[in-house]
Order: sequence, then C-alpha cells, then structure tokens
Amino acid sequence: MTAGRPWRGVLVAVTTPFRDDLGVDFDRLQEHVRWLAEAGCHGVTPCASVGEYRALSDDERADVVRATVQAAPPGCAVLPGVGGYGSRQSRRWAEQAAAAGAHGVLAPPPDGYPAGDTDVVAHYREVTAVGLPVVAHNDPYETRVDLTPELLARVAETDGIVAVEEFSGDVRRVHRIRDLCPHVDVLAGADDVLLELVLCGARGWVSGLSNALPRPALRLYDLCAAGDLARALPLYAELHPVFGWGSRPEAVQAIKLAMDCAGRFGGRCRPPRGPLPPPAAARLRRDLVRALSVTVDPVTDGRPR
Repeated sequence: MTAGRPWRGVLVAVTTPFRDDLGVDFDRLQEHVRWLAEAGCHGVTPCASVGEYRALSDDERADVVRATVQAAPPGCAVLPGVGGYGSRQSRRWAEQAAAAGAHGVLAPPPDGYPAGDTDVVAHYREVTAVGLPVVAHNDPYETRVDLTPELLARVAETDGIVAVEEFSGDVRRVHRIRDLCPHVDVLAGADDVLLELVLCGARGWVSGLSNALPRPALRLYDLCAAGDLARALPLYAELHPVFGWGSRPEAVQAIKLAMDCAGRFGGRCRPPRGPLPPPAAARLRRDLVRALSVTVDPVTDGRPR
C-alpha cells in the first residue's frame, strides 16, 4: 500500500469463490487475498464487477468485505466496490466498508439507468460524505453512464474524490483529466491498455487478470512506471492476449478459468453466468499458456528472460 494513498499501485479486483453449492467460500477468499499480498500486490478490491457483487445477498456482500479486510496483511489496501442502484445503497455500502476497516472505496455511478450529470454529481456527494477516499469507477459499458473528463471534473469538485479508474479504453482521456482536474489520480482499469495509460501518467491499476498472474503483472507495472519500454514492451506483448479477456462481456468467467488454469481456484460463477463456450475456453487457455511460458520463472520471479 502506498503510504497515504492506498489507491495507488496494483490493486486486484478479486473474484468471489463459490463452493459446489454456490455458497461463498470464505476460506478460499481469504487465502487468495493473502496470496496476492505475498506476491506483492498493493491492494485488493472485493465486490467490484469481477466479484459478482450483483449476485450476492446483502449479508454475503458485507461478509465478503469483512473477510477481505481480516485477511489483508498490513500494507495491503482494501477498497471495496460500493456499486448500487441508487445513492442510498452506495452510501450504505461505503458505511459498511468504513465500519469493516477498509482504506477507501471504488464507486461507480448509479447503477441500472443512464443518470444525468446532476444526478451523478449528487450520487458521489452521498458516497464521499462517509469520509473514506473515493475512487470513481468509469465503465460506461457496465453502468450506462460515461464519466467523461468534463463530468469527472464536476464530480471531483467534491472533497474525497481522489482518483478515477478508467475502463473506457480511451487512452487520450488521461491527458484531458490531467488538464481539468489535476488533483485526481488516473488508475488503469482495462488490463489491455495498462502500458499506454501508465506511460501517460496513470498512478495505479485495478486489474482483473492479476488474479491469475500477479507476479508478471506487477513486473509489467513496475517497468511501465519506470518508463522502461525496452523491457516492458516484450512482456506486454506476451501478456496482452490474455489481458484482452478482461475487456470482454464474459470477463468474469474468463478470469476464473484463467485462475483455474494457472493453478489457483477460480471455480464457477453464479447464474446467470455460465462457463465459457468450449471454443472460447480453448482460446483463453492458449493465451494463458503463452503468458505463463514466457513470464513465469521461479528463478527470475516472473521477469522475462
């Protein structure tokens, strides 16, 4: 965790593991959080889209956040997702995160309908009123609201908005955000634009595929942050095919399958999400094998040789 700025660095949007009966497997969740921290990840984000928060009951969702905070060792930040249909719901999840001891929250706009700009600003005022640092989450494909740089600048007039996770895929936005609200950090959201955004000034990364490949992902982030293109580009080229799965509609299924293939527990998703169709699963396995064969090396600790 970056001192005083827990949203910086590599944060993993953790999956929610389910038992065979589709109940939440809290033991596996906590083991996974500890494993990611031991690998060097700076923080975790439970109950984001990758964590299937919409498929969790209120009690399960609160328990996932508490279990994650309990498992995270010192130095590993926890920023739960607080997505909800309305501002009251999101504020309640932010209050629950604060009570559990989280270091901040990841907050999308109101979920489920295309809210207008004034409503979006009011929504974030509700969430920031809880007092935790708020990372705005911009995924217009997921929430039906696009936090454009202009709208983000209005949102960021409210104290407590510290960063935005950019999932739009438009790398030009980092420059516009810097111009309009320079006090707001940009975090890469989509894994497959990580290099471009970090080279342009992003201060962190909320990653999905790092659930399966934390050490190579961390190495890539460090190389990008250092501007070491000579070593970053070859590694990025090998990881990029599997990273691209995080930007697809079936991202959650793909990430869980990638975890299974990498020797972790991904497991099933809750309905209505089913497994990847066999042709897609075969492509993902090929992409993951390519990434693992080039980057995972016990001698070099995930660094490309």
